[in-house]
Amino acid sequence: MQPDSQDTIQSLRAASRTYSDASLLMHEAIARKAGLSGTDHKYLGLIMQQGQVTAGELATLTGLTTGAITGLVDRLVKLKLVKRQYDKHDRRKVYIVPHKENIQTLLEPLFVPLQQQTLAFYDTFSADELQVILRYFSGAIDIMTNITQQLNDTTQSTQP
Repeated sequence: MQPDSQDTIQSLRAASRTYSDASLLMHEAIARKAGLSGTDHKYLGLIMQQGQVTAGELATLTGLTTGAITGLVDRLVKLKLVKRQYDKHDRRKVYIVPHKENIQTLLEPLFVPLQQQTLAFYDTFSADELQVILRYFSGAIDIMTNITQQLNDTTQSTQP
């Protein structure tokens, strides 16, 4: 590796940490404005992405215990952001279903400035540059997902 490459790698690491911190702080601020904890806000986003999910599936996805998932779902149900829906063929199976209209009403106004500023920022890049950025994020997501799964597998297998 060339000397200036080391400097670039260090700069990328620093920028990545700063980006992660800024994202965390922004989502915490959005969550507070919406009356949620930062964690509940992010897990609500996961539930939205899944469309519907069982508590067990959500526990596997997040690495949280089923007890923690129950508390999360109870809080989100109380706020009318999700509902529990029984499987038509197996009443023992319960899906957690996002209440999309309520979520949009609550969160959409808080995300408008972010979306507008992000789109304006994208406009400053060429199509080729956007493809590089997309490649970076896709690869970084794959790495983080893999590490998360490894850590969750290790955590689950070492717990009594």
